[in-house]
Formats: sequence, C-alpha cells, structure tokens
Amino acid sequence: MNAMHDAIVHPGGARMRWVETPGAEPARVYLHGLGAASAPYYAAAVAHPLLAGRRSLLVDLLGFGISDRPDDFPYTLEAHADAVALALRRAEVSGAEVIAHSMGGAVAIVLAARHPGLVSGLVLVDANLDPYPPPGGTGIIGFTEEEFVAGGWERVRDRVGPHWWATMRLSDLRALHRSAAGLAKGSTPGMRALLVGLPVPRVFLHPPGGAPPGGAELRAAGVRVAEVPRTGHNIMLDNPRAFAEAVAAFPDHPPG
Repeated sequence: MNAMHDAIVHPGGARMRWVETPGAEPARVYLHGLGAASAPYYAAAVAHPLLAGRRSLLVDLLGFGISDRPDDFPYTLEAHADAVALALRRAEVSGAEVIAHSMGGAVAIVLAARHPGLVSGLVLVDANLDPYPPPGGTGIIGFTEEEFVAGGWERVRDRVGPHWWATMRLSDLRALHRSAAGLAKGSTPGMRALLVGLPVPRVFLHPPGGAPPGGAELRAAGVRVAEVPRTGHNIMLDNPRAFAEAVAAFPDHPPG
C-alpha cells in the first residue's frame, strides 16, 4: 500500500514529504524538476510492471509539492541535496538508485558527491549538467525575487502553459525563484565535473535530438548516454514504458 512519509530536514522544523511504495531493496528514489512534484511526474512509471516490487520513494524537494516551504532556506543545489540526504537517513535508505529529472538531476549529482553512502547509482533524466545565464524576459530569474513574488510569476504562468503550471502553482514563489537562481549558478565544483568523477553507475536519458553537450567526455568517464524514443523533456510522461524499461535495465546495461 502506498503511504505518505515525512522527515524534519530543517532547524526550524520544516518537513520533507514523500510517497512511498514498499518492496525490495535497494530503494529507488525519485526526484522531480523545477516547479514540479514527484508523484504527478513519476506515478505512472513507478506503477509499471517492470518497476513494481522495489521500494520506491517519490520525494518532493523543500518548497515544492507536498513538502514544507521554509522562508529561511537558501534553495541552492547543495541545500536541496543536504535536505534530501537528511530525509533518506531518516527513512533508513542507503545505497539507493536515484532517478532524477531536470533540476532534480543536478540535485542528485550533488547528493551523490556530498553523501556517497546514500547513492549507488544515478539515472539522470534530461538533467541539467551546466549552469545557464539568466534568460531575462518572462523567465523566472529574469525578475528579482521581490519582482517575481509581487507579480512576475503571472508572466511565467502565462509562458509555461497549463501542464507545467499544474505543479508549478503548488510551489512556494520564493522557493521557486531561489531554486531557479541556484540552478542558474550551478554547484561548486560544477555538476558536470562532479558527474564525471563519481564512481557509481550513471546513465543520462535524453529525448531524440537532445543529447547532452560533451557526450564523448561523459561516455569516456563511464556515463551511459541513451536516447529514449518518442519523448520530449518530460521523458517519464511522454513514454512511460520506454522510461520504465530504461530504469529497470539499470545498472546492468553496459556503458555506451
């Protein structure tokens, strides 16, 4: 039976929450992207017969989904990763396979680097490997934090459309802006450098035509780079079966 769990991960008492399905270890931990939530994005794939039977935690980062949204949390990649690490320890998770989408992939890389005992492998789903400059215009960090909270979010809502907004509207506005700014800044060292240096099995899933830059360097470092057919950025939603097949094959598939 599915159940919701939580753990205090902040000195002020803020709780991170996740939906968990029971099953065999090692656990699979799912992390969502910016402005998203794990259950809406992963539920169909986790329920697929290829993935059933493993303990699975669909975690919402602080500030997003059903987790708390403390005002005094920095929402950097490192802060997100450390909060996830606290939650996993409270859940008695170790050596997990972490499946992480978009910004969640950047958090997962930092998590694996800072808390290596918690992560036995990474499935990165069209994840951010590099910082990016502020996009300006109607992008989240085209506004200052105060401008975004005061009404800039409405322009972002109109730009992203109803699908993304379905979960983005559940996000705390300050958490959304600070997380976007943290993603734009990147980690130190950068996510790509951390990923290349990790000793665990790693696969980077991408949509057709969306292979990550520097793919040869990633492959040389043992990262498998794999295209998932008939998908866009939201691979797990666009082709749940192919996504489930890719996750179920991990980490036994040889690097490529």
